[in-house]
Amino acid sequence: MMMDDWRAEESAQRLRRLSRVWVEEPVFFVTVCVAGRRAVLANEGVHGLLREVWQTGSRLHGWQVGRYVIMPDHVHLFCSPNRDAAGLSEFVGGWKEWSCKSFRRRLGLVDFQWQPNFFDHVLRSAESYSEKWQYVRSNPLRAGLVVGAEEWPFAGYLDFE
Repeated sequence: MMMDDWRAEESAQRLRRLSRVWVEEPVFFVTVCVAGRRAVLANEGVHGLLREVWQTGSRLHGWQVGRYVIMPDHVHLFCSPNRDAAGLSEFVGGWKEWSCKSFRRRLGLVDFQWQPNFFDHVLRSAESYSEKWQYVRSNPLRAGLVVGAEEWPFAGYLDFE
């Protein structure tokens, strides 16, 4: 078997396995970036509006937001669906739309836009969640924005830790 054939077969086997993965109470790790990676998010106004929008999304779409970190040009958050929740894309699309409108109207960010897509990853264990949180929580430190990760004011949690 040639190397390319072997890789194709390995990839096909992995995809078949993934189609059978089921996590009963999934937690998703989501990253959303500002269009053009403009550094406009790290402020109290944006922080408060995002928390408000995520809480509304919980009521409207059935998604709870856990821990989050708001960086200057992107957001990381952990979220989990309720039993009858809308799809992840609908939830993320909804809060992106609501936050965009709120940023324009209430904060004067008239040309604000999110990038059209987002990154998501389902976490399969508490260990995976903890590892991913430690990495995300350290983003402001790695970016040189604070001396200690706990000093970053634009992080927290809403519905679960």
